[in-house]
Amino acid sequence: DYLRISLTDRCNLRCIYCMPEEGVPFRSHESILRIEEIADFTRRAAQAGIRRVRLTGGEPLVRKGVVDLVREIAATPGIEDISLTTNGILLPKMAADLKDAGLTRVNISLDTLDPARFSQITRLGRVEQALAGIDAALEYGFTPVKVNTVVVRRMDQDVLDLARLSVDRPVHVRFIEYMPIGDDETRAK
Repeated sequence: DYLRISLTDRCNLRCIYCMPEEGVPFRSHESILRIEEIADFTRRAAQAGIRRVRLTGGEPLVRKGVVDLVREIAATPGIEDISLTTNGILLPKMAADLKDAGLTRVNISLDTLDPARFSQITRLGRVEQALAGIDAALEYGFTPVKVNTVVVRRMDQDVLDLARLSVDRPVHVRFIEYMPIGDDETRAK
């Protein structure tokens, strides 16, 4: 009863274990489903018994029309839960609209609390942005708010500090084992 939909291959970060620094060749708009097609597919999936939908990416919040899509999915008979996996960077600007549209839960990726390490891992981000995303998710009442941490042994991450987030904020912290895929360029160094 669970469907995951990747909305885009685009992302506003270039995490070292996920994407090369220059990014990846993007798919053309013609080669990916339009928002209307995703909504239609979700309606058909709900008729077949799907009750929960998770929107992922790349970074799903960079996809134009994502709020409208959430609204369409929320209006679909049979859909009981809509969640989103995000890096949190755009969440402070979009959380209110997403909540109003019917988004119920978020998972936010956060691999470290150390500002220098965060910039090293993401190549483009600042840890304060991700923390602001977590705080926005909590402020707008998404529940639960889960923090996903990809653990890579050679990155010497601050896992105890990350676990402590669940004491400081009402979040679920989850540690995910890094699975090396791709070539040496996309593997964590």
